[in-house]
Amino acid sequence: QGQLAESGGGLVQAGDSLSLTCQASGRSFWSHVLAWFRQAPGKEREFVASLSWSGTATNYAASVKGRFTISRDKNTLNLRMGSLKPDDTDVYYCAAGPIRSVYYDPTTQSFYTYWGQGTQVTVSS
Repeated sequence: QGQLAESGGGLVQAGDSLSLTCQASGRSFWSHVLAWFRQAPGKEREFVASLSWSGTATNYAASVKGRFTISRDKNTLNLRMGSLKPDDTDVYYCAAGPIRSVYYDPTTQSFYTYWGQGTQVTVSS
C-alpha cells in the first residue's frame, strides 16, 4: 500500500521562499503522476503542480507558474516555492495517481488515488 508524507511547511513572510517535500513509500510509483494540491478552510482543494514520474511532463496552475517548481529526486517529490504571497497560505497536499490511458487530466483531484496528510504553509504580509 502506497503512502505519501509531506514535510517542510511553516510560517514565512511575503516574498520569502520555502520548500516542501513529500516522501513516497510502500510501492513503486513509476507509472504515476505526482502532484501538489492546496486547500484553504472552507474552500475546494485546488491544483498547484504535477510531474510525471519520468519527469517529462509538468503542469502548473496559472497562479504559481514562474514562482513554484516541482521536481522529483528518487522517491521524494519536491515543491520549491518562491516569491510567496499571503494568498499562498494553505494546507499543501501531495498526491499520486496511476496513468491508465493516453488521455488524462492531472489537474483534477479524481485522478489521484494516494494522498498525504498535508502540511500547513502560512505567508504573512
